Amino acid sequence: MNRKTFIQKSVGALLIAVPAVSMLSCSSSDDGVDEPPKQNANADCLANGTSISIGSNHGHSLTVSKADVNAGVAKTYSIQGTSGHGHTINLTAANFTSLKANSSISITSTNDNDHTHAVQVSCA
Repeated sequence: MNRKTFIQKSVGALLIAVPAVSMLSCSSSDDGVDEPPKQNANADCLANGTSISIGSNHGHSLTVSKADVNAGVAKTYSIQGTSGHGHTINLTAANFTSLKANSSISITSTNDNDHTHAVQVSCA
């Protein structure tokens, strides 16, 4: 194989490989949280509120206040943040009971824009 053929085949392979890798890395749903918050021994949702981690995040945000944890009533939250599309998550009374006991919870967002997000709520 001469140099010209080698370069043509190499460039052709790159033109196929780069988009293929990009498509594979953007799945239709989120399999997990990117980096879950580290739970510390002093974590206390009622005293300190919560810490949030959203998997495959691209501008979404969530705040679960200590007042919400204390109320313990089922609630729907929007996680749109600065993203161009929204998702919601539903926290149940049982989820709030877990948070009151300083346990982390994991929730999957609604499917919007052909994907979901894994959301972890931990005690700060």
